[in-house]
Amino acid sequence: MTASSLNEAVFLSALPHPASQAVTLALTAFAILAAAPGAVPQFENVQPASGVGFVLAHAPTPDKRLIETMPGGLAAFDYDNDGLVDLFFANGNATAAAAKASPAFHNRLYRNTGSLRLVDVTEQAGLSGRGYAMGAAAADYDNDGHIDLFVPGVAQPTLYRNLGTGRFEDVTSAAGIKPSPWSVAAAWLDVDRDGRLDLFVVNYLAWDGSADRFCGDRARNLRVYCHPKYYTGLANQLYRNTGDGRFEDISVSSGIASHVGKGMSVAVSDLDGDGRDDLFVTNDGVPNFLFRNLGGARFEEVGLLAGVALPGFGRPVSSMGVAAADLTGDGRPDLVVTALRGETFPVFVNDGNMIFHDGTHATRVAAASSARSGWGIAVADLDNDTRPDIVTANSHVNDLIDQFESSPYREPNALLLNRGATFEDVSGRAGAAFATTSAAHRGLVAVDLDNDGRLDLVTTSLGGPVEVWKNTGPAGHWLRLRLRGRRSNRDGLGAVIGVGDRRLTMGSAAGYASSTLQGVHIGLGANPQVPRLEVRWPSGVVQVLDAVVADRVVDVTEPEQ
Repeated sequence: MTASSLNEAVFLSALPHPASQAVTLALTAFAILAAAPGAVPQFENVQPASGVGFVLAHAPTPDKRLIETMPGGLAAFDYDNDGLVDLFFANGNATAAAAKASPAFHNRLYRNTGSLRLVDVTEQAGLSGRGYAMGAAAADYDNDGHIDLFVPGVAQPTLYRNLGTGRFEDVTSAAGIKPSPWSVAAAWLDVDRDGRLDLFVVNYLAWDGSADRFCGDRARNLRVYCHPKYYTGLANQLYRNTGDGRFEDISVSSGIASHVGKGMSVAVSDLDGDGRDDLFVTNDGVPNFLFRNLGGARFEEVGLLAGVALPGFGRPVSSMGVAAADLTGDGRPDLVVTALRGETFPVFVNDGNMIFHDGTHATRVAAASSARSGWGIAVADLDNDTRPDIVTANSHVNDLIDQFESSPYREPNALLLNRGATFEDVSGRAGAAFATTSAAHRGLVAVDLDNDGRLDLVTTSLGGPVEVWKNTGPAGHWLRLRLRGRRSNRDGLGAVIGVGDRRLTMGSAAGYASSTLQGVHIGLGANPQVPRLEVRWPSGVVQVLDAVVADRVVDVTEPEQ
């Protein structure tokens, strides 16, 4: 379908049109400063002026319970459909018990009121939560137009249905979601392309607080968090959406349950270009998993054969967060993983046909990451120059690491700008505070909080306040696509956007135990319009838009054909 044949299917918001049109281009203009060659995006921490007063309460104890060092996931999504993205934060607890010990441990939802001001609406929304929460995954699983929320945690994950009234309802039991000893992250995807979102849950360890052992240096009475090698791993879980508000556990029949790991996070992407979403799972201290989608709700684990189970040096690392994105501009999604100091942040470059090679050194990510420990990660075009950049939330896992080696526990975030074939560490030039604010960082999302076309950053840190980093530019032109499925799932998760040779995927899972759902952000550099834009919907429908003007939010609805 070309521009000349779109006729009633495409309208500019400046023209009168019914809300029921197949494709609506909602155009809101913003002033954009084009990025000069070699320019570095600048970030300013606008917390606490933003109103986001969340502090990640992880309840550290002398016993060094392993759960204390692992939380920090967050979600960015528009829960009230007002066009502004809101923020949800998963929080810890004094114990792993069912009830939150006090309001200090409540999960928190902040409603975005515009101009980078947010207000706490947790109680009104019914999202204070229970137990020791770890992360968040947002998506409209029941296709009612309201984004729902899954919160993984220790022994008691929670599924919240968005009622569309500003409130959420706990439907965990009614939906058939089962507990796991410890779930860290999750992802929504349509595994069987039936138009309904299914749920993949990333499980970590069979942890029991009463069985914690002493790890560290007894002679100096220095107790540290134990390495995951001392605990039994867990299989992940896959739930098929049956369309009646319930989920069927297909972990065994799908082949997912056959593989026991120590899962931390998950990236969802069609890695082999066959039209089906695959799952890459980071494992802590053991080989990563790559679940290839065979169709029919069946998966095959091919991590070792694909070259992503281990970095090029052949040893498993402490794989934490992960992002899937086309780093090289060849149309194939690559993978970037955060890990601990000395392990580098592995970059797996997609060669096609489900084969990857280790590009960590060739892209210069090795040099930029070898002295850092990373958790949250986002691969996003922060300067809108058409090339996706890498930003990480950093900190070591052990708060006493400086007593055993010359490594800091708290670290500042890092920004690696995509310069084409390589990445340049520009952390120190992205704003003084960005490079010097050291904390026990965990979760991270890249999202446009103020709708100015530049992606902002939000990070969490253990025992500390949220950091809300406003992107002040400079930046090039941009587009943001907000998808609405008809035959596909409502959010369009799994849709692939083609812009020239680039391919971008509509997804929800983000970094470490986190989630973003704001549409697909496309940096355009100096280009004031996109000559041709292709949307390949999960249903198989291909939609083409020609001559799309830049610096706009574009609402695209899947054709009924």
